[in-house]
Amino acid sequence: HWHGFFQKGSNEMDGVDSVTQCPIIPDNSSLYNFDVPDQAGTFWYHS
Repeated sequence: HWHGFFQKGSNEMDGVDSVTQCPIIPDNSSLYNFDVPDQAGTFWYHS
């Protein structure tokens, strides 16, 4: 889950399994890929 910036149009990359994104099954991974245009500050992630 991300903090510190607005994710316009990419909430499928930041949410609850089976609500805004598919769950990541064991022994697999997910790549976060989104743009952060015109935003400055401190951004942080936690799961």
